[in-house]
Amino acid sequence: MTTHDSDIPLYSIGTAARMLDVSVQTLRMYESEGLIAPFKTSGRQRLYSKADIERFECIRKAINEEKISIGGMKRIHAMIPCWDIVKCSEQDRSVCPAYKGHSGGCWTYKHTLTVCAAKECRLCDVYKRASNCGEIKEAITRRVAQ
Repeated sequence: MTTHDSDIPLYSIGTAARMLDVSVQTLRMYESEGLIAPFKTSGRQRLYSKADIERFECIRKAINEEKISIGGMKRIHAMIPCWDIVKCSEQDRSVCPAYKGHSGGCWTYKHTLTVCAAKECRLCDVYKRASNCGEIKEAITRRVAQ
């Protein structure tokens, strides 16, 4: 997986909060709820990329305009067919907590025995697609149609 310019962590949590006109606590809450996975420096400082800012905007729009709760957002993320996007084997699926679970996006689970164990969730196609509200719907719809 390659890093694109939009994936480069540039903004501190305070800067990201100002850009989005939200509190730092709101960003931390989104992280604790598994809606976002910020980059963390060796000193544990959170840094956000342009893609993260777009993800926040998608989340804020869903919450404020579409009236989807945080729990609803987590449930929507859980429905993204990550196993199809990543092309997991049947063996990986049999031990994958994200395949079996339904409480959040695959990036919220600890992957130890699957192909995802070696991946950085922030750079995974599944996580990136979940940053775009339109792509979430497309991924779910495509899976339902199969």
